[in-house]
Amino acid sequence: MGTLTSLMDTARQALMADQAALNVTANNVANQNTLGYTRQVVNWQPVDEVTINGSTNVIGGNTGNNAVSQRDRVLEQRVQQQTQAQAQSSALESALQQVQSIFGLSSTATSASTTALGSAMDSFFSALSKLGSNPSDTATRQNVLAAANTLTAAFNSSANQLAQISSSLDQQVGTIAGRVNTLTATIASLNQQIAGISPNQDAGGLEDQRQLAITQLSQYVGLNQMSTENNGITLTTSNGAVLVSGKQSYAMSTVIVSGATHIVAGTGGQDVTQGLTGGELGGVLQARDQMMPTFANALDNLAYAIGTQVNAQNAQGIDGSGNPGQALLGLPPSASGAAGSIQVTATDPLMIAAAAIGEGSVGNGNALSMAGLETANIVGGQTASGFFAAFLGQIGTATAGATTDNKAQQATLAQLTTQRNQLSGVSLDEEAANLTQYQRSYQAAAKVLSVVNSIMAGAINLGVETTVS
Repeated sequence: MGTLTSLMDTARQALMADQAALNVTANNVANQNTLGYTRQVVNWQPVDEVTINGSTNVIGGNTGNNAVSQRDRVLEQRVQQQTQAQAQSSALESALQQVQSIFGLSSTATSASTTALGSAMDSFFSALSKLGSNPSDTATRQNVLAAANTLTAAFNSSANQLAQISSSLDQQVGTIAGRVNTLTATIASLNQQIAGISPNQDAGGLEDQRQLAITQLSQYVGLNQMSTENNGITLTTSNGAVLVSGKQSYAMSTVIVSGATHIVAGTGGQDVTQGLTGGELGGVLQARDQMMPTFANALDNLAYAIGTQVNAQNAQGIDGSGNPGQALLGLPPSASGAAGSIQVTATDPLMIAAAAIGEGSVGNGNALSMAGLETANIVGGQTASGFFAAFLGQIGTATAGATTDNKAQQATLAQLTTQRNQLSGVSLDEEAANLTQYQRSYQAAAKVLSVVNSIMAGAINLGVETTVS
């Protein structure tokens, strides 16, 4: 009877183990499309019996109740790091494409003359050239002022649109900081739950939730991750400011410095804006603090050079009323902000000093000199059109580089994600095979139990056929 009892107990343990394995398989299938879910497998271990002084003890125990998540922490960190790089390149590409649209650039249209500002410059110098051919014609003079107004309006529009992009990027900094704070608070809470429930082994679903939150956080900001005691995780920004330490999260805040939003983070509340890389925030800061000022300064220098040179040349001649020429264009004291504020101050076509000194009010020498500014090196050692073409080339090169980089980052991220999914993702084919295996094993254990039950019933009833319940 003792042997039959042991055999029945073995069958019982097999049934429990197989039922637990079936539950794990069913859970995997049910969560196949759950974002962040990590496939679980049954951790089978042998059951040993040890008899001491006539007493039999079970050591180990069936582990059909123990499900282990299939995760590779190193691979997961690589995915997070690549997510940060891809998100930064994507944010930078988006900002640069907006800059391209200001000037009407595309992969097929990069010529300066095809842009609104380039066309306005050409028209302005063309109007001055025509004035040199007919300096006494009022309509021709009026055309010069009209072309000047078109040129200044193009400068103003381009500068204002650049400023709007910078402002939008600045607003994104605060928005991203808020999203980061929500996720870091979630991660800190999960750290606390994991430490209380499973400090020394995989925490299953809780770790899946934490990993998903960290992946989402990687889309917003560059991170450094360190494993700590009690199965915890510490997170810092790319430049070392602590975001999460154990059950404590440290919220980002924003301050305005010289008109721009800066990030304050870490235990000491330091300004960490400079050197903050990775994630969408890194791309936004790179575009706002590095690319946009470069483009705005170049546009200002171009507007200021054209304005100052035209004003200086007009002052060298005699206007239509016989007076010394005055400034035609209004400019700030320096190049800073020139593109956004340049305007035509001349209201009378006669204020254009077409005649050179000594020619009288109907001469054309000075008009020809002003028209000659088109081919003169007046800005950065280049002509205005040459400088503008180089400026557009700089924008196009930066945008193309960001696009190429983003595509490469996406490809690498896709490759790493595929590797992770091969380990951690749910395969219905594999689960179907496991389901068949565990069902057969369960049926076999049930059959053993049924046979032992019949034998034991026969022994109890001394071989008499009877119903035993």
